[in-house]
Amino acid sequence: MKKHLNELAIFGGVPTFPEKLHVGRPNIGSKQVLLQRINDILDSKWLTNNGQFVQAFEQHIASLVGVKHCIATCNATTGLEIAIRACELTGEVIIPSFTFVATAHALKWVGIEPVFCDVDPDTHNIDPRKIESLITDKTTAIIGVHLWGRGCDVEALEDIAKRYKLKLLFDAAHAFGCSHQQKMIGNFGDVEVFSFNATKFCNSFEGGAIVTNNSELADKIRYMKNFGFSDYDCVDFIGTNGKMSEVSAAMGLTSLESIEDFINTNRENYHQYLQELSNIPGVNLISYDKAEKCNYQYVIVEIDESITRINRDIIHQILWAENILTRRYFYPGCHQMKPLRSRIADMGLMLTNTRRLASRVLALPTGTAIGAKEISNIGQIIRLAATGGNTINEMLYQNVLRAS
Repeated sequence: MKKHLNELAIFGGVPTFPEKLHVGRPNIGSKQVLLQRINDILDSKWLTNNGQFVQAFEQHIASLVGVKHCIATCNATTGLEIAIRACELTGEVIIPSFTFVATAHALKWVGIEPVFCDVDPDTHNIDPRKIESLITDKTTAIIGVHLWGRGCDVEALEDIAKRYKLKLLFDAAHAFGCSHQQKMIGNFGDVEVFSFNATKFCNSFEGGAIVTNNSELADKIRYMKNFGFSDYDCVDFIGTNGKMSEVSAAMGLTSLESIEDFINTNRENYHQYLQELSNIPGVNLISYDKAEKCNYQYVIVEIDESITRINRDIIHQILWAENILTRRYFYPGCHQMKPLRSRIADMGLMLTNTRRLASRVLALPTGTAIGAKEISNIGQIIRLAATGGNTINEMLYQNVLRAS
């Protein structure tokens, strides 16, 4: 199908955008400032291992989030793995299936079985009402995911964790700079993990950060991310090399200095998408709570095929044919991935909301690489595809047959 994408273009077979518009295309702050920092790193000859830029990056994040401790890591997946080991999790851990595969991989990598829970159809976050039936004598923790930057039902998760004596962690990869109940995300559970991957609105090329208000746990994490060294010749924990480099920290600091600009751009893009996609039957843009801080990093639409009469995947293919590289987050759900397929035969039946969302959700491009004109054109394409229904579907089907 992909080799025939141009046949799916709805404007004469010629892509609307000569340059591809990607979901997660990197934001770049001040190149001049970044290059000066890189020069300083080269002059200092301190390239990694808790240098001045890593320390400044950690301090900036801790201050912004309002937490006691921030430990920068080489990426968020490694950060999750270290946090899982530091919290001494074993056996089984309950997570949503509707998340990026790294949440589950971090558990499997350290020998823990992820138990997949369904999500709330409105928030897309793990549904606390579905958790208790999954708890066994092997369960040691819950990992919530603040999907799209919208906070989990933290209070309900805390209540369950307390009653069953479970650890509570959060994958906050989407939620840097966001709040829940007017409290900054990063302050919940035993530990939370942010991502500063290049696809995130605030990036450090590649990187992550573990945040916590537990001083003992923070010390342990700092040792574990540096091979377990607690002193120059003393190893107290099984550790790994999870350190962030100075160059990544320099990029992270440069991004942090432009964070308000990035958020303002995302907010403007989101509100324009809201206008462009309004009143299209079956196309619903997710909403954000105006009372909360939000990074507006994700522009997510749900496509209801029963109304549009054309499914999400066809609209996705149409947009790709126009060089608009949307993403089907998080298709088909972690429980369907080959290395993660659940041992529970009817797991798919238990994850009805996950299956539904995985077939309907589409992420649209945003960030500083896209402007008002591009968003307007994307909106027009989606409107034409969604309202064309069976007519568009039949036309595209015939185009694919001819191309084959």
